[in-house]
Amino acid sequence: MDIQDLIVFKTVAKQGSISRAAQELGYVQSTVTSKIQRLESHFKTPLFYRHRHGVTLTLSGKQLVNYAERILNLVHEAEKVVTDSDVPRGSITIGSMETTAAVRLPDALSVFHSRYPEVDLLLATGPTEELVRKVLHYELDGAFVAGPIRHPDLAQQAIIEEELVLISPRSTDTVSTDEDRYAYSSLEKNTLLVFKQGCSYRKKLEQWLHAENIMPHKIMEFGSLEAIIGCVHAGLGVSLLPKSVIQRITAPKTLVCHAIPIEYGKVTTCFVYRKEMVLTKAVEKLIDTVKMVLENDSASTLKQ
Repeated sequence: MDIQDLIVFKTVAKQGSISRAAQELGYVQSTVTSKIQRLESHFKTPLFYRHRHGVTLTLSGKQLVNYAERILNLVHEAEKVVTDSDVPRGSITIGSMETTAAVRLPDALSVFHSRYPEVDLLLATGPTEELVRKVLHYELDGAFVAGPIRHPDLAQQAIIEEELVLISPRSTDTVSTDEDRYAYSSLEKNTLLVFKQGCSYRKKLEQWLHAENIMPHKIMEFGSLEAIIGCVHAGLGVSLLPKSVIQRITAPKTLVCHAIPIEYGKVTTCFVYRKEMVLTKAVEKLIDTVKMVLENDSASTLKQ
């Protein structure tokens, strides 16, 4: 058994097909099949069930996937640590919620790139649950997510606290409020515009509405922040987003921000990563840069 065999095994498990794995890895199918057979011979047990639609992991195969991920990550981490120096360099893959990537990270990433040009940074966006899963499976070096995250294998650093607000179009009286009870009774007549399941802001919104016994008229899922804001502006419905998003990427005259109960309206953006992972200089400097830029932004806002 060698490292390349495990890479092939993990790719086949991910793709559910020997042919698709061979295509991704740039191998001929016979090479992939040979490496899988060598692993099965080594462990003296089948790792996949073969069928006409592809392959499916056996129980032994499922157990091996977890170890393969850990082994491959340790090899990757060893390479990064051994070659790491005081000057951040190399490649890092970071995840972020789309709202954070759109509003909080651009200035910080610009500063980071100018200071550490030898670092190649890949940014992937998605909802919190998806990003956490990718961090756990070693697909990301870390991610900016809505916290706190409670998982025994994850460490986290608080980055910034966001205020969530309900947004509606200014042109219509979409939402009526009772300041004492936060009674948004007219929400029952509105469509909620949200990101897909796994979004922490959507979860907060659903928890709040459930506590108020409010059943929304309809829920529509969107894949981008711009689509949600555009549809709210057009009067299609309402949404729950960080106030910073509305202040930064849309004119204040186009939308109305409504405060919601504090237990649902505050969320901390955290940077999460696996506890056993040694943070490289590049990742450490990225976190420091993001914190510094956001602190400066907050200080500037307070002076205005």
